[in-house]
Amino acid sequence: MIVVSDTSPITNLSAVGALELLHQLYDRVIIPQAVYDEMASLGYQVPGTVEVQTLDWIENRTVENRQRVEELKVDLDMGEAEAIILALELDADLLLLDERRGRRVALELGVRKISGLLAVLQEAKTKGLILEIKPILDRLISENNFRISVSLYNRVLQFAGE
Repeated sequence: MIVVSDTSPITNLSAVGALELLHQLYDRVIIPQAVYDEMASLGYQVPGTVEVQTLDWIENRTVENRQRVEELKVDLDMGEAEAIILALELDADLLLLDERRGRRVALELGVRKISGLLAVLQEAKTKGLILEIKPILDRLISENNFRISVSLYNRVLQFAGE
């Protein structure tokens, strides 16, 4: 399974000590150079900095079609643009992307399947890797400033049976 990720799923899961869920669910995750740079080339550490530099199951790839990336940068940040184009170039089975605008663009360009952090948590619970979503979600909100509407928060927990 080929999984490409944008920055936010990695940084958010790292922030709450749950990055290993990506490895358990997908075995290997590919990130474009811009995502690597967003985490590892800042001159200071953010959640996920050490992990993208050291974990062998997170693979860094260069996007070939720079022109398409530049076109997407009009509406998206570099990490989102590169993640979308890399997913297309690799014919990825899954693109991990949280931002609504980026998801819309990815769908318009033909990315087959897009999930975000909430779907990752749901899949981890379904597969028995975590017992509850709520404690992780609450930590993301309180400790990492994860933005989620009250209605979506409630729907996610209801869907998870919590």
